[in-house]
Amino acid sequence: MAVWDLTVTVEELGLEAPPLTISVTSDLHIGGVILKIVEKTQIKKDWSDHALWWEQKQQWVLRPAWTLDKCGIHADARLTFTPQHKPLRLGLPNGMTVKLRACFSGPVFHTVVGICKLLNIRHPEELSLLRPVEEKKKKKDKDAQEEVYDLTGVPLTSGSVPSLYNGMPAHFADSPQTEAVYKMLSVSQPPPTPEVIAKMYRPASVVDKAHIHSRWLDSSRSLMQQGVQENDRLWLRFKYYTFHDLEPKYDVVRLTQLYEQARWAILLEDIDCTEEEMMLFGALQYHISKVSQSEPQAVTSCPAMDDLDSALQSLEVKMEGETSSMDMLETMTTAPELHDYLKIFRPKRLTLKGYKQYWFVFKDTSISYFKSKEEGYGEPIQKMDLKGCEVAGDVNVAGQKFCIRLLIPSPEGMNEVYLRCENEQQYSRWMAACRLAAKGKNLADSSFSSEVENIQAFLSMQRSNPGTASTQADENINTHSLVSPRYQKKYKPKQLTPRILEAYQNVAQLSLMDAILRFLQIWQALPDFGISFFVVRFKGSRKDEVLGIAHNRLIRIDLGVGDVVKTWRYNNMRQWNVNWDIRQVAIEFDGNVNIAFSCVTADCKIVHEYIGGYIFMSTRSREQSDTLNEELFHKLTGGHEAL
Repeated sequence: MAVWDLTVTVEELGLEAPPLTISVTSDLHIGGVILKIVEKTQIKKDWSDHALWWEQKQQWVLRPAWTLDKCGIHADARLTFTPQHKPLRLGLPNGMTVKLRACFSGPVFHTVVGICKLLNIRHPEELSLLRPVEEKKKKKDKDAQEEVYDLTGVPLTSGSVPSLYNGMPAHFADSPQTEAVYKMLSVSQPPPTPEVIAKMYRPASVVDKAHIHSRWLDSSRSLMQQGVQENDRLWLRFKYYTFHDLEPKYDVVRLTQLYEQARWAILLEDIDCTEEEMMLFGALQYHISKVSQSEPQAVTSCPAMDDLDSALQSLEVKMEGETSSMDMLETMTTAPELHDYLKIFRPKRLTLKGYKQYWFVFKDTSISYFKSKEEGYGEPIQKMDLKGCEVAGDVNVAGQKFCIRLLIPSPEGMNEVYLRCENEQQYSRWMAACRLAAKGKNLADSSFSSEVENIQAFLSMQRSNPGTASTQADENINTHSLVSPRYQKKYKPKQLTPRILEAYQNVAQLSLMDAILRFLQIWQALPDFGISFFVVRFKGSRKDEVLGIAHNRLIRIDLGVGDVVKTWRYNNMRQWNVNWDIRQVAIEFDGNVNIAFSCVTADCKIVHEYIGGYIFMSTRSREQSDTLNEELFHKLTGGHEAL
């Protein structure tokens, strides 16, 4: 075998040092190459984290048993011997920056798993890394250094569940500095000043939102392959809006960071909400901030009680699963129905007529309406199947307005229908029925009553208690830091204060965790919740349109008007594939429906990963809550690299 020279740059020798030259043969394995490099440096240290990075190919050489010949490495290769774990500055959902050691050699999915283990966040598959939006720095801001919480000294633990010490993971209890980091992670930040909100980047349109989603990193490639360097800044965010198994006892950091991401989405107008909802969000923020500053945060849990809890939980799962076939038969034969007089309005029909009253019957997953109760046994005027429809509430409790907005899929597109209810009770029942029907469930479903209760609880929070509001009016609260800029411009602080305090009366009794969960619940009920936007060009179309990707459906949106044109649900999807040569995504649905589009604002790998990621999320079950099937995730999201 001919001997030839291989040049390798070793970072430990310094930037000015010339590359090392080692004599090798083509049948020498990578482990042998590394041994020669280490011997030649004559530096005594732990080299176990080091590996070879191949500059021209932009890839790691990680298989020590492979020979140089098998890897395709020749004398012209530029190799660097460098650590696989490097410091990274990470912007968290709460706006703080933490510096930690992250894996630069494994797929980003694996890197995020390691980061979440360190930060004590369960279900890391819901999060990912993206490149930050460049903020315009003013000259006077140059001196202002951001505070960075340092976790680079904390070793990454191999155990799946970190051991707790005083209610926090043991690796945070080592020093006052790391304890401060845990407090920053697990306690919500005080409300930002209006000046801070005004300075932040706010997406002005759907296209702006689409540009943010083009910044996600590819989960199946490493940080180094995507041009991320040591000490670079990235954002860690919740990417998939399906939050599995939220458990306040174990998920303090996860819930706090999720709350922070939701709060910023509302303050920066990333998601639209009504004025009533904004006042309620303001009141909950005020309450959460007040309680988290006064309550000690130590979460102590007794192992015996934990075991009892989990035993009861698994019993509950078993009990739910063991409904007998007789019960099933009974519910099928006696499926309950709703009937009442409601008013209906259809904006698409070009008429100036308002709401008209009819007799409505809700059965299985469809609504039928008749001229009157007496005609309810004949043929309906119309029957609307709500499976796969979009449901949103349009409520103003003070103004006694209780409307349900339905977008019902049809071959031509989406039909918009408004139903108007008389009172809270009627609205709660019909709204709950519509939400279940959209998921393909009927009124016999066990979750119907809890859905009704949730809606009633939400309405009761919007109800005003005029008697009690005056007692709180002397409190000093900066209302402009609790609402988005649109409402800061619309109302003066003295106009906002009584309204926020009025809403606060309805939430003042909630504990910290209950308040955070309630905030997240209302956020999740917003019509635009959890939709990630991309500008695409559909096959056969001459103009750009917007594709919204949600946890259960794809939405085609008109770019000019912002109207929903069509919705396709994942449970009707047969297959999807990507033509990587022309960067086009093609999807086939039931009923011979085929769509294809190319991506304008983002790489089609990001869109492919979103769809595959949501389908992966739907495969998770409560029993296997702690096991993560990384292989399946890569199969569904990896594209041609995974195959």
